[in-house]
Amino acid sequence: MKKFLITIIIILILVIVVTVTYGVYKVFRQEAEIIDNEVEKIPEIVEEPEPETVKIVSGNSRPIAVMIDNVGSARPQAGLNDAYLVYEIIVEGSQTRLMALFQNKELDKIGPIRSSRHYFLDYALENDAIYVHFGWSPKAKSDISSLKVNNINGMVESSKSFWRVKEKSAPHNVVTSTNKILEIAERKNYRTTTQKESVLNYVTNEVELEEGIDANSIAIPYSTSYKVTYKYDEETKRYTRGYNKTTQKDWTTKELVTTKNIIITFIKNSTLKDGTNKDRQNLSNIGTFDGYYITNGKAIKIKCSKSSRTAQTVYKDLEGNEIEVNDGNTFIQIVPVNSKIVIE
Repeated sequence: MKKFLITIIIILILVIVVTVTYGVYKVFRQEAEIIDNEVEKIPEIVEEPEPETVKIVSGNSRPIAVMIDNVGSARPQAGLNDAYLVYEIIVEGSQTRLMALFQNKELDKIGPIRSSRHYFLDYALENDAIYVHFGWSPKAKSDISSLKVNNINGMVESSKSFWRVKEKSAPHNVVTSTNKILEIAERKNYRTTTQKESVLNYVTNEVELEEGIDANSIAIPYSTSYKVTYKYDEETKRYTRGYNKTTQKDWTTKELVTTKNIIITFIKNSTLKDGTNKDRQNLSNIGTFDGYYITNGKAIKIKCSKSSRTAQTVYKDLEGNEIEVNDGNTFIQIVPVNSKIVIE
């Protein structure tokens, strides 16, 4: 009897050890994090796939708008210098998020990619862009459906299309490529060409804002903890971008992030009452707002008007003329109305 009891005890101990070990194994194998009220399954880190050849339609190819993470651990980002247009808008936690637009580009790495916020949809729609994100807030999810936005949610795609890299920690390490985006767009039967004119009135002749104020150094505080800066280089006639006291560089190329044009728009933001208590923001962006157009070391005051969520924003000088924008990339800084920007 004594031997029998000992045998039973040993068997029970073995069962407990095996059960606990398997449970721990499952936890580590199914690592997950809660993002935007959904469970984001973190794909296994994989090697970046070999670039695949996908034909990119030239001339009138449809833009791709990608949500880019911008918290400290997400920087530096990959691809900002290749975007012809970048929007920066405040989100929860006094942070900002970027939406970079690409056209006629073949990029092996864009990111880190992050989740959607509903007011970014307005600017994807006015540019007729395919909207790319990794997860979404409840309001963004609802609006993507109701507005019938051609979107690509990396959370539901293969880890071969949206993959995590070793250099950064989750959730700030998801990247993709333009080829992968176009493959998914083709599978979803999304239109890949556009007839929509550019939001900005680009001109080939160099625009010199002779009546403007000096704009060699720009500081744009979004909150007490985060400030965007730009420094003008008279030799290149471009602005070098920074944040807080750091000069911004590209994740892949290590090159400085620069821009030809800067547009600042003052728009009221407020806390979104969506029942989640996550401090997500709302943007009151329908109407006419004050702003600045900055290029070639000068800045002028402008008015920025948007009549609906899908309507293109119109940028005019104080005489009512649509501004002419220098050929080159542009950062559009949509800032809180109380932002104390400094231009000097």
